[in-house]
Parts: sequence; C-alpha cells; structure tokens
Amino acid sequence: MAEKFERHRQPWTQDEIQKLHLLAKKGMGLKAIAKALTRTEESTKARAKEDGLNIAKLR
Repeated sequence: MAEKFERHRQPWTQDEIQKLHLLAKKGMGLKAIAKALTRTEESTKARAKEDGLNIAKLR
C-alpha cells in the first residue's frame, strides 16, 4: 500500500496564500479551492476567514 502524503498542520506558504486569494476572487467553491491547494476544506476555510476572504457557496 502506498504511503499517504501528509500535510497535517503544515504552515501556509506565501504561494499558497496568493493562490487562495486568486481562486477565491474568481468565485471558486471551497471544495475546488481545497483540492487545488491540496489542503482540507476545514484548513482552507479557516485560512480564508483569517484573511477576510469570502468563498463562494456553490449549490
């Protein structure tokens, strides 16, 4: 069985933060942004809230 890549409690890099801001401004949903950043939805949501970003609620 292949080892799972762990990102648990890894600090956010400046590149990841910039990408988060860009994707949020484009109106992408939380799930898509989290997948693009290889982060959990919870982590992505927390960082967006910390930075004062609004993530689109897609239904």
